[in-house]
Amino acid sequence: MKKRLPSIIAMIAAAFFLLPTSHAQAAEGALSVGTAIVNITPKTPIPMSGYGSRKEPFKDVHDDLFARAVVFSDGVSKAALLSVDLIGLSHEFWEETTGRIEGETGIPVDHFLLAPVHNHDAPVTRVYVRSENSDVAAYVDWLKDTFVKVVKDAAADVRPASIGAGTGICKMNINRRAQDGKGNVTLGRNPYGPCDHDAAIVRIDGADGKPRALLINWPCHGTTLGPNNYHISGDWPGAASRYVETKLGGGVIAPVTAGASGNINPIYGPHIDFVEVRSYSYAVDAIGEDLGKEAIRVADSIVTTRNAPISAAQKVINLPRKNEKTNLQQPEFRKGRGVLVRLSVLKVGTVVFAGISGEVFTEIGMQIKEKSPYRNTIVVTHCNGSSGYLVTDKAYEEGGYEPRSTRVEHGAEKALVDNIIEMIGEL
Repeated sequence: MKKRLPSIIAMIAAAFFLLPTSHAQAAEGALSVGTAIVNITPKTPIPMSGYGSRKEPFKDVHDDLFARAVVFSDGVSKAALLSVDLIGLSHEFWEETTGRIEGETGIPVDHFLLAPVHNHDAPVTRVYVRSENSDVAAYVDWLKDTFVKVVKDAAADVRPASIGAGTGICKMNINRRAQDGKGNVTLGRNPYGPCDHDAAIVRIDGADGKPRALLINWPCHGTTLGPNNYHISGDWPGAASRYVETKLGGGVIAPVTAGASGNINPIYGPHIDFVEVRSYSYAVDAIGEDLGKEAIRVADSIVTTRNAPISAAQKVINLPRKNEKTNLQQPEFRKGRGVLVRLSVLKVGTVVFAGISGEVFTEIGMQIKEKSPYRNTIVVTHCNGSSGYLVTDKAYEEGGYEPRSTRVEHGAEKALVDNIIEMIGEL
């Protein structure tokens, strides 16, 4: 019997490893991941986003824009994150596009994060501009088709993977709500104001242990370049992705998402452009390189695991709307109606993505991370729709651009934090 024991054990082991992969995944929550990337630079000059003073279409392309898709599967549930080099996308865009993706891939809409990087050097996608410009309309329709395809490509690429997360520091951002010397708050640089410098990094490895994707989340406006710039660019998010993808090679993608940065700007800009002030055009690459280096440094020490069950939740909350129109930057203003904000929570293993469909103040994001029971909680803003500025209660008393621009009355801060933490707790 003793002589036969090793052979019996070997037979049992062989039988176990010959089990269908899907069965093993379903039982153990073993992770598989697919990735894909596509160029989304418009071919026809159309108006640019981010600054109302621009009156002409873009004149050139400095660097291309991309959409980067990551599809997760644990053998039972599927989810996806799609990072796009755009300023934002409407609730209507999200609903139509994710509905199509669910129909063609089986990824539920409440397991999907569509996350523009909030880049101010990309083409417009606003509905009211689209209705007045056939080229914009054609581009927006093409984007929907392209997003569906890139997610399908990522879903077709799903294979065994492992995931892990870590946090670094990038101090190339700064609070922009500055005193003007006359008792008012204006857009500027405020080194005394709160600013989240955390760079959250998610590393996804293939079965060979080599990186397939490096997800980067950092709270900062994509406004290194200013309103005088008429060249399409990914700004610092595009530069950070480009740096990591070039350094790591091997087909690695580096999707960027924007943390809570409604009141946070890059330390350079936003009055730089590629033509008029050539000596300052380095700023985009300088921030991208600094963040990219930190992402690679943090990733080197991240331990990944294959055991990563997927769960998700989503809800839409209705926040009270201000009774007066105070800023023309919010053309969608409608008196007497609430402001809808979509909240999305996606958990992959112990990594939690908390999505908010608005331009969220950094203090709110910091509260969510502090109160979350999960160490690796990543706040993703401009996610799954566009609800405008969502500011702290204190900001209303201080005044300034953001509380003037928001369509929401006092109370957004508590509503966002409480609802997100409750959703995370219920996963």
